[in-house]
Amino acid sequence: MPETPKRERFEQTVLPHLDAAYSLARWLTRNDQDAQDVTQEACLRAFRFFDGYQGGNMRAWFLTIVRNTCYTWLHQNRAPGSDEVFDEGIHSTDDSGGPSPEIQALAGADRETLRRALEELPEVFREVLVLRELEGMSYKEIADVTSVSLGTVMSRLARARTRLRLALGAAMGKES
Repeated sequence: MPETPKRERFEQTVLPHLDAAYSLARWLTRNDQDAQDVTQEACLRAFRFFDGYQGGNMRAWFLTIVRNTCYTWLHQNRAPGSDEVFDEGIHSTDDSGGPSPEIQALAGADRETLRRALEELPEVFREVLVLRELEGMSYKEIADVTSVSLGTVMSRLARARTRLRLALGAAMGKES
């Protein structure tokens, strides 16, 4: 049986994690176009170094490359401490029998409040929260991706959740 070409192996093992890669890049860069650029660059890097992949958790390996590519890109393209606002387009469809416009508006407001609260978190807290809660990664996988100890992951996650809860509480208090 002939050996599967590198491109096919790459597509079969790495590309299923492309949505997670984009999601992480989007939350770290806080910009759709930048996230697309970073994800594309990370894919190129992953393909270039694919022969050196030693096995293990492919998702963690690929998201590590995405994370490192994000931070390299941010360092090269943004001034330190710049607070560029993440612009998430609101998409809705007009499905008959779907939620009413009022329900959609309320859900959109809740998503917007959550998005703003997540964006306000420092990067180290935001990344562990995104990896755990949005990407469903285990603490061990997050430790691998971020190159920190398991205890640090748990500590950052606890602090991120506390800060997020306080920010959401404050935002809800302002709306009342």
